[in-house]
Amino acid sequence: MGLVGKKAPNFNTTAVIDGGDFQENFSLEQYIGKKKVILFFYPMDFTFVCPTELLAFQEKLAEFEKRGVAVVGCSVDSHFSHWAWLNTPKDQGGIQSVNYPLVADFDKTIAMNYGVLAGEYTWDEDGKWAFEGSPVAYRGLFLIDEEGTVRHELINDLPLGRNVNEALRVIDALAHNQKYGEVCPANWNEGDEAMKASSVGVAEYLSKHSS
Repeated sequence: MGLVGKKAPNFNTTAVIDGGDFQENFSLEQYIGKKKVILFFYPMDFTFVCPTELLAFQEKLAEFEKRGVAVVGCSVDSHFSHWAWLNTPKDQGGIQSVNYPLVADFDKTIAMNYGVLAGEYTWDEDGKWAFEGSPVAYRGLFLIDEEGTVRHELINDLPLGRNVNEALRVIDALAHNQKYGEVCPANWNEGDEAMKASSVGVAEYLSKHSS
């Protein structure tokens, strides 16, 4: 069951910020009333697709900040693993230069609360706890507004990297709706015409853009 329209599950955990500093009790509450948040999950540190995504978010970080959006990454690794990866050069498979927060979800509860854990705990035949699936997070992405409500979510399977530009496009669409009260049609980009949220507004838009 999705989280869109619901309050984003909060958490208090350790994160690595500014590329190497530990912050205990890191929480989404610090952004409430101030910023939107892109919270994205990735499977594991020191893997293959993951560094391409984390570095892609870093390359576009100024675009997120310009829009008043905080970027926060999260995986099931410990904060020590995050720290080591952040201090590994890019040409050695590391993510040195990334300076947005990386949250440690070592007990996997954050991934579970966001519905992105790629497996589940069950009882085995001997009555002992076992894990079915992969004990890592899917590539989940959540856009959380200033009030702490999830407005967009996207969950990719483990092999499928995300498009950072699409995250920016959705942020622009939400900002347009918040500012003008208009809704954004398919393939909308910043600067395109939007629609009024009424049957008349939709009809006017379709009459202008019909082939």
